Amino acid sequence: MGRDSGFIAAYSVLVDNQVNFCLVPEVPFTLDGFLSALKQRLERRGHAVIVVAEGAGQELFEATGERDASGNVKYGDIGIFLRDRIKEYFKKIPMEVNLKYIDPSYMIRSQPANPHDSAFCLLMGYNAVHAGMAGRTGMIVGFWNHRFTHVPTPLAVSQRKKIEPLGRLWSSVLASTGQPAKMI
Repeated sequence: MGRDSGFIAAYSVLVDNQVNFCLVPEVPFTLDGFLSALKQRLERRGHAVIVVAEGAGQELFEATGERDASGNVKYGDIGIFLRDRIKEYFKKIPMEVNLKYIDPSYMIRSQPANPHDSAFCLLMGYNAVHAGMAGRTGMIVGFWNHRFTHVPTPLAVSQRKKIEPLGRLWSSVLASTGQPAKMI
């Protein structure tokens, strides 16, 4: 998850202060820059936890032009790519690392909702049914300023929400992880 926006990765990092690197599509990095920062972290602390959004680092792959069944460009698997490059890098220098790779795709989708999520979804559903019964079409139910709203579909899909690299969310991620602001 995190195909074109790193919100899930960023918010996950903020709720778990054990993460040391968060890589998202909105903030470019080079392989050399990342590996150098990782090496410094390992030398200093002896361990590192890395969270990577699906769309991060796609510039490190050669574009194939392939598309999936939905028509989206197929992305390279950044998790596997980084796993392999990290192993290669530390083997060459030589520095021993004990790398554990976890693909959380199914773990994330199989977690039970917490009470807040359950209540929020229930209220979202109530508002969607109310809108439908009132004859509203061409809209989605949103939540803005602590109120459920009716958002016209064209407006809701007019642009993709992205992390602002100079914004508050990304600054919070940098403060939480301690990672360099630029890994280029």
